[in-house]
Amino acid sequence: MKVLAINGSPRPKGNTYHAIRAAADALKEAGISCEILHVGHKAVRGCIACQKCHEMRNERCAIDDEVNDWIQQMKAADGIILASPVYYSGIAGTMKAVCDRAFYVSGANGNFFRLKPGAALVAVRRSGGVATFDQLNHYFTISEMPVVSSCYWNAIHGLEPGEALEDGEGLNVARCVGVNMAWLLKLIEHGRGAVPTPAAPPGVRTNFIR
Repeated sequence: MKVLAINGSPRPKGNTYHAIRAAADALKEAGISCEILHVGHKAVRGCIACQKCHEMRNERCAIDDEVNDWIQQMKAADGIILASPVYYSGIAGTMKAVCDRAFYVSGANGNFFRLKPGAALVAVRRSGGVATFDQLNHYFTISEMPVVSSCYWNAIHGLEPGEALEDGEGLNVARCVGVNMAWLLKLIEHGRGAVPTPAAPPGVRTNFIR
């Protein structure tokens, strides 16, 4: 089994990376591989609401760039970790662009992230971590993905790269994410075939303004 961890920080080895690394090490100890995909340093355009992914239904965004490769990596993974630094109490811009496009393409193509465990990690200097953590979790909950929790809200603290390594509790929280992700993945694997997969719910949309 394999988990894909997406690093939304512009810094390849910043504090977001260290949070991912703690979770990844716990996954490795449980016999599950974890690939870290660094996207935060890329110049990625956000969703332009063209709806072409709904028209084409080919599992691709109409913006033809490397995001389409990342979407397929996410689809192939057994579990997904979304990790971001906190910018103005929110997700880093590139990370949000990637997530918006990836999850919209998934939704346009039968929701292929459905029932795939997901976990969020954030790196924050001081405040805004819980708000960013909440925003990342929204991608999971709208996609019917089981959310992997930890022993506290999934944030690690530090400003300069490496300072998060001094946050003992934050590292423990990130490690717990890896432990719980491994446990859930194994439960799903052992239950496959024995427990029926729930049917997807019907699509019901009720706009406030009609």
